[in-house]
Amino acid sequence: MNIIKLIFNISLLSGLVVMASCKKNFLDETLTTDRNMEYFKTDAGIQALSTGTYYQVFALPYSSEWAYCATNYGVDEFMVGGDGSNGPWNNYDGNFRSIVTVVTTNTAPANIQWDTLYTGIGDANLLIKNATASLSTSDAIKKVALGEGYFFRAYCYLRLVSQYGGVPLKTEPSTVVEREFTRASPEEVYKQIISDFKQAYDLLPNTSSPAKITKDAAAHYLAKAYLFRASEINDSWNSATKAADLAAIVPLCDEVISHHPLTTNFADLWKYTGSDAPNEKLSELILSAQFTADVSTNGANTQHLYWGSRYDDISQMQRDVTGDRPFSRLRTTYYMLRLYDQVNDSRFWKSFRTKWRLNKSAGNYYVNGDLGIMYVCNQPGDTRFSAYKLNDVVLYSKTNKTIPNVYVAWPAGATKDWNIPLNDPRFPPLSKHMDGSRIALNETRGLRDMNLARSAETYLMAAEAKIRLAKLGTGAYSDALTYINAVRARAQYVAGEDRAAYFDGGGAQGTSGQSPTINSFIAENSYYESNNIAPTTAASASLAITNINSLPPSDEYVIATLKLSGDYDRMLALVLDERSRELVGEYKRWEDLSRTKTLISRVRAFNPQAAGNITDFHNLRPIPQTYLDGIQLNGKALSADEKQSQQNPGF
Repeated sequence: MNIIKLIFNISLLSGLVVMASCKKNFLDETLTTDRNMEYFKTDAGIQALSTGTYYQVFALPYSSEWAYCATNYGVDEFMVGGDGSNGPWNNYDGNFRSIVTVVTTNTAPANIQWDTLYTGIGDANLLIKNATASLSTSDAIKKVALGEGYFFRAYCYLRLVSQYGGVPLKTEPSTVVEREFTRASPEEVYKQIISDFKQAYDLLPNTSSPAKITKDAAAHYLAKAYLFRASEINDSWNSATKAADLAAIVPLCDEVISHHPLTTNFADLWKYTGSDAPNEKLSELILSAQFTADVSTNGANTQHLYWGSRYDDISQMQRDVTGDRPFSRLRTTYYMLRLYDQVNDSRFWKSFRTKWRLNKSAGNYYVNGDLGIMYVCNQPGDTRFSAYKLNDVVLYSKTNKTIPNVYVAWPAGATKDWNIPLNDPRFPPLSKHMDGSRIALNETRGLRDMNLARSAETYLMAAEAKIRLAKLGTGAYSDALTYINAVRARAQYVAGEDRAAYFDGGGAQGTSGQSPTINSFIAENSYYESNNIAPTTAASASLAITNINSLPPSDEYVIATLKLSGDYDRMLALVLDERSRELVGEYKRWEDLSRTKTLISRVRAFNPQAAGNITDFHNLRPIPQTYLDGIQLNGKALSADEKQSQQNPGF
């Protein structure tokens, strides 16, 4: 029963074999591999429990589909691509309830996020209790393991409260099956989260990032917890803590930023060349979920599967390692195509794949290696292309051949979005998670680490805190620009840079053994074809914002579309847009829109699949039915009314 897993909190740990005692017969022998709960009171057991909790809390969510469902579906940045297996999570229709309607065997159930996070909390509680009670003189036990335990618990509760609002608080490990639980208030949950992150900050060293939790990781997430508590979704009760929370954020962020300088080139963050590659150890990275080249030792990272657009069902194309397996779950929205300064901001061209080479040529006019697919990410009003889908009419200058398949965002001078049909699996895909180092063509298990926190986000949290402080009368809205402009400056093209150069993790061809001629990867993007400018190696124009009353055109477009006015609403829109440009697809968006109560307006404006269904109560998730059906009150199962009293309104 799922509730048993939630409550009893005894998890199988990665690499730890838990065995029952053998009954002795005629052999007098000692079972040296016997493990029970007493083992977790030893130094070795505490460290094994820590290792297992790293996997449970950080890595396990990225071995299945619920991670993107809960964070990247039903937002302004992405919607359903060619495969609707998890469409209810995006569409907010009648299939998205306390029990999510099963579309296919790949549909993520409503309770999987809840169960996974509470299992992590159970492991953290056990780690905290045993590390506290330990008589060990080792700092690895008394300080590091204990600090990790507090961090794990706070991290899981921050995820829970930002998805569900108030949730049951469990801060002691269970020794018997418990069934009677009620939801704590969001205020109580945040108080626990902030206390735990503070203790982690005081206990943890500042070494071994991003593989290990550090003092900087605790500072980053403590600042995030303060920011979340001070956000609009909590305005009915947070007035007593808001000013102090916001004042605490910037010093924490400054501390983290001083230890984690931004990577010089944004592309290097995604230039994955193999397991434990240099891009997985950059100074900008604060914390990562770790995966190894030995897929037998962990559940592996499957997130590379879900972002790709279909290329392998097009004439003269076939699936290859570098193109990844395109499950086509998440489709880039027109909001993302409008959001960047496509000429001067390199982040779009370093985050999205726009070209593929032919890898199954018929051998007549075209040969393998010719440019076979191109997405033109132009802007509204462009009259150069006559239709959304063009065949054999656009000339590729490098080979003087036409391109067999060209897809145009705004063809024939169009100014209306959604020229590509909503159910079409053709779109410029996010490429941050692609993984060509997998061990076989159809292998689903990826090897690359998953970034959880990096200092570019820390800059933007500080900027948002400055905006919120200005609203309270402390400082000016322009104070946020120092932090925003630091991130935007890194996004500019530098002198001598090839603006059409491109790389993603799909190009990290590993040990699959596939022939190099069956290779759709091409180390260039459609920058020039999309922007229609002459080739240049000059530095791009500055992206710095100098006047809060005259924001970049893309931000002014968003502000006008959402009908916003006033300095606070305009600047909050700017920082949310900047978070999209910088952090798109990094599993943060739903919580950002929910906590700022901008989810409804942005989805209605920019996600046509969900626009007609989303309503105010969707700012929180439904409490899973498995939890409501499993708990009791005074020794009895809950009545229908009692279950409804623990459910979020509207579900």
